[in-house]
Amino acid sequence: MGKKNILIFGGAGFIGTHFINILRDNGEDLNIRVLDLRGSGEKCDVRDLIRLEGTFSSSDVIINLAAVHTTPGHPDHEYFETNIRGAENVCEFAERVGINNVIFTSSIAPYGASEDLKTEETLPMPNTPYGISKLVAEHIHEQWAVKSSGRKLMILRPGVVFGRGENGNFTRLAKAIKKGFFMFPGRKDTIKGCIYVKELVEQSWALFNEQVSQVELYNFAYEPAYSIKQIAEQIAEVTGCKKPTILIPSKILKMAAWSLKSLGLSSLGIHPDRVKKLMTSTNISGSKLKSQIGRYNYSFEEAIKDWYQDCDSKELV
Repeated sequence: MGKKNILIFGGAGFIGTHFINILRDNGEDLNIRVLDLRGSGEKCDVRDLIRLEGTFSSSDVIINLAAVHTTPGHPDHEYFETNIRGAENVCEFAERVGINNVIFTSSIAPYGASEDLKTEETLPMPNTPYGISKLVAEHIHEQWAVKSSGRKLMILRPGVVFGRGENGNFTRLAKAIKKGFFMFPGRKDTIKGCIYVKELVEQSWALFNEQVSQVELYNFAYEPAYSIKQIAEQIAEVTGCKKPTILIPSKILKMAAWSLKSLGLSSLGIHPDRVKKLMTSTNISGSKLKSQIGRYNYSFEEAIKDWYQDCDSKELV
């Protein structure tokens, strides 16, 4: 029997790179195929019908990470074209070649923006094109899974994922703290559900291998969730920077964002939608995950330290 195929759609990105590292280090004899429009792997556009060479079996695994996700940042139609059409094409491919195992990385965006605590039982109420497209993509994967009793699907809804190569919210936060520029936007108690990228990939792979039900859905976030104040202070402590204390009133931030937008300068990063997002909690419950895994491989403090060590203890990038 040949090696088990692990097909990672969107595998050239941040999470995909870490998934590859974990799979290569776990001791299994796997044939890992990275399928993406970017990077040095096999070129694949999930918006088109997927045709791959090779022999596949029911025990092979698809990890579907392919998505348009930056918000704001894309015309509305791009979220639907990639996230919905991509889900359809990945599931059609799995159906056609007989692969029975899929891990799909969704988002917390299907819950919609609100201060309320969200568990896996919370009714999704997405209020952005990205969130709507991801919820539809979840249902497409679920419809594929329940067509046959031999299929298995795990849907991940991660909070903010941080770690080396993220180049997103946490990286910008760390750089601002290092330069002494960071100021709390509007409030200090904003909850930001988050998870370390190594925790995400290690635990999801372990849970998937143990999964016996056809479909499982997990919020991936530390439990309890952390506030922006706790996150900023932990980053400052680990990196040896001064802890931020200054708060910018929300009215000033909103006025600045709208002024820059009216002048056509939203590209500077102070976009009204981004400002609103900064001041809205992503209050995601990770209690189901925590009850399943028992303990984290990396606590939040250990995660920041590990990330810093991965960057040669110079800066978080």
